[in-house]
Amino acid sequence: MPAAALKPKPLPTQSTATRPVLLELPCAPVEKSPLPAGRPREWYVTHNRRLKAMRLAIALLDSGVYLPDQARNEKIRRTAALIGVHPPSDTTCHMVRAFMRYNR
Repeated sequence: MPAAALKPKPLPTQSTATRPVLLELPCAPVEKSPLPAGRPREWYVTHNRRLKAMRLAIALLDSGVYLPDQARNEKIRRTAALIGVHPPSDTTCHMVRAFMRYNR
């Protein structure tokens, strides 16, 4: 029997990479458009928090973290430092896990 047949198959949620996968950074930043004026300050804070959480969720998914339970606050903050984003708050970390949970 070949040796490959004896090796157990990884679970679908486990990474099959033998070494860490490097994140692909975008070639050029996307041109930003101004946000609509006249909204309450809280709307802008929430909007920017959602954008940051989405960027972090995408980076985590690219690095092989597929389940919200795998994304602890420390892991999210290390990923933020890796992609050049300010360290997220506990609220943003919670939002990252929520994105990973509900966008499956």
